[in-house]
This record gives sequence, C-alpha cells and structure tokens, in this order.
Amino acid sequence: MIPQTDPQAGAAVKAADRAHVFHSWSAQELIDPLAVAGAEGSYFWDFDGNRYLDLTSGLVFTNIGYQHPKVVAAIQDQAASLATFAPAFAVEARSEAARLIAERTPGDLDKIFFTNGGADAVEHAVRMARIHTGRPKVLSAYRSYHGGTQQAVNLTGDPRRWASDSGAAGVVHFWAPFPYRSRFYAETEQQECERALEHLETTIAFEGPGTIAAIILETIPGTAGIMVPPPGYLAGVRELCDKYGIVFILDEVMAGFGRTGKWFAADLFDVTPDLMTFAKGVNSGYVPLGGVAISARIAETFGKRAYPGGLTYSGHPLACAAAVATINVMAEEGIVENAADLGASVVEPGLRRLAERHPSVGEVRGVGMFWALDLVRNKETREPLVPYNAAGEAAAPMAAFAAAAKANGVWPFVNMNRTHVVPPCNVTEAELKEGLAALDAALSVADEYTE
Repeated sequence: MIPQTDPQAGAAVKAADRAHVFHSWSAQELIDPLAVAGAEGSYFWDFDGNRYLDLTSGLVFTNIGYQHPKVVAAIQDQAASLATFAPAFAVEARSEAARLIAERTPGDLDKIFFTNGGADAVEHAVRMARIHTGRPKVLSAYRSYHGGTQQAVNLTGDPRRWASDSGAAGVVHFWAPFPYRSRFYAETEQQECERALEHLETTIAFEGPGTIAAIILETIPGTAGIMVPPPGYLAGVRELCDKYGIVFILDEVMAGFGRTGKWFAADLFDVTPDLMTFAKGVNSGYVPLGGVAISARIAETFGKRAYPGGLTYSGHPLACAAAVATINVMAEEGIVENAADLGASVVEPGLRRLAERHPSVGEVRGVGMFWALDLVRNKETREPLVPYNAAGEAAAPMAAFAAAAKANGVWPFVNMNRTHVVPPCNVTEAELKEGLAALDAALSVADEYTE
C-alpha cells in the first residue's frame, strides 16, 4: 500500500491525543507521539507519507505483521455471528483457540485459562501457584519484565518496578545468568550456568524452601535485553523446583508464538514448566488476549475446588477468533520456520557484521526474530553507551541513534543502552536487508559517543 499524505488529518489526530490520551510509562508533557495513518505487513506510515519498517513489531506482538487479511476476516466474521459472550459458556471460538494452543504447548500444559493480556496472565499464574502450594513467596530475576499490574510489576526486575514496590508483595529477586555482564565473575557459559544455579539454590535456602510458591522466569528475557540462557540453566531451575516442591512458571508473553523460531521458547531448551503465560503473538495483538497454560498437576488442584479468579472478558470471542486465525495462518504459511530460517541466515550474520564494523556494538545476542545489540562506550570495558535507567541528557546517545534510524526509514526498539531487532516473524529477506542497512547508518551516529 502506498501511503497517502493528509497533514491536516494527522494534526487533528495528534491534537486529540495530546488533549485527552494519557500514555503509559511516560511524563505526559515530555512526549511527542507519532500520528499513525495506517499499517500493512512489516510497515506503518504517518499522515505526512513517511513509511517505516517496524523493527519493533508494535511492542513485540505483531508476529504476523499488520492487517493480515485472513485474521481481519476472521474478526469480521466472528463479530457478525457472535460478537461477545460471557466466559462461563462454551463458545466455539474459545474452545478452538484453547485446543490449538494446547496442541503446541510443551508437555502436559493442556488446560488454558484466558486473560486479557500478559500482565493479568502473570497475576493469575502466581495466584494458582500460591493456592496450589499454600506458600506465599515468589522468586523472580532482576533483569525481567512481567507486566504493569500490581503483582506483575513487583515481580518485574527493571526500574519500572520501583515506584510501585512496597516491599511487601512476597517477591524476592535473584540474579539470573547473563554472561556478557556476569554477576558471578564467570569466564565461560558453563561457569555462568553453574554459579547462577548455585546462587539460586542459596537464595532458596536462605528464604526458606517451605515458604516459596513459585519461581518465575521469562524463558528468554525480552525487554530486559534478550539474554538467551546458557545451556543447562532452565533444566537446572526445573530440577531445583522439583527438589523443593516449587512451581516453575515460564513467562512466554514476548518469546512465544514463533518469536524464537519455535512455537514456544521452552522448546529450544526441552523444558516443561508447571505454568506458562502467553499473550502478544497469540493473535498478533489484533484483539487483546493472554492466558495461562496449566499442567495436569496444577489443574487437578482446582478439579473440585473453585478457582478464585476470573475476568469479564476471559476468552472473548473476537480475541479468540483472531487467535484461531493467527495460529492457522502461522502454520499454513510457515511463519515459525521463516523466523528460524531468516534469523539464522540473514539476521544473525548481518548483525555480527555490524558488530565488527561499529565500535558502539558490544555484543550481539538472540535467536529467531528476537535479537539485541548491546551498545557500549568501550568494547574492552563494556561500559554501556548510556547509564542504567538513563533519562534526559544522559540518554542522548541512544536518542540520537533512534532519530538516525527513523530518518533512514526504520522504527527501532530502544531500551536503555540496547536496540532490539524484533521484526514480524513473517518479514522477508529483502525487508531484513533494508533494516540492516538502516541500522548500519544509525550505528555510525552511536559510534560518535564511543571512546
């Protein structure tokens, strides 16, 4: 689709937004949101006719790109036949979505509890774990993000937690492995894995194993930096959970549904959790939907005991119809395989070439369509290009990089000192090469801030 220009309409959209919309995670007077006129596939555009290759997939949720005609048609058809219905009833779209998801989840995660998004999926997974075990505490990693609701944001390990952290939510944080910025003075991946597991078991011991309901981890942390865990780590966490009777929760809200080149990132590590949360890519974000995939052992707890939780829109027919269509499209069009193949043949080698050329690129890490460039001032010291949680002038180097990327027709995902490369999973080779060329130019701006 060729973008049409209509600056007057764009100005009206922008004015209404600034007058009435309260934006998340933002100082309202310091933001300048782009007025979007349309989107299709891997691109979106503004009212001035500027088109951008979206390397963010929205917020890492448009796994099949924007406006896929089969999913749009499925939503339209569902709206015409049964636009909404209460969650206590059996509805075809809801049942079929649950079946298709359960077919793809690892192990015996065969029961699906639907939510409206990822944060409330995490809330309910934690509630299930606490009731199942009768224990209060949950352990989560510092470098993590689990959502913006009260329990989920307390579980989160990044600075967005700080303003809401009362210190009384039953959450204990620990260090997960991250070889590039190791907290364990590790020199190899194996050392990092062993020392991280030892640290976790020590944390369990000092907190009291009989007080811990669950350990929650993003299978591959997303917003926190796309740190692929070293071989053996998740299996080791699974063993610790089994040893101490702790529920193992994997958060696949961002990593699930093809993002890593597998239906779920857990498949990369041959690990099955007790509970698994999902959202985002389940229907490419076309209608809000999330959920918890539940193992037989946890489901049995609520076989004859009512689960004390629910949502008015749990398994909303429009959202579930979008999920059914999305999953079928992904299977029919080989989208999961595309993410794996082009991730290995185009994205990884392309990013590694950028790292060789640019002094600002300290590390390349990721898998599938899930990659991060860790930007640094100095490759030897690994000092981040901007300080942790930088804002204002301190964040200027990353702001300059982002502006350069946009000027070259790419919308980048920027968080702290990193840029993530997370395009739709059905992106083409030509689109990826276009994006890599734009990043090459933008990184030259980041290079100006290196030592």
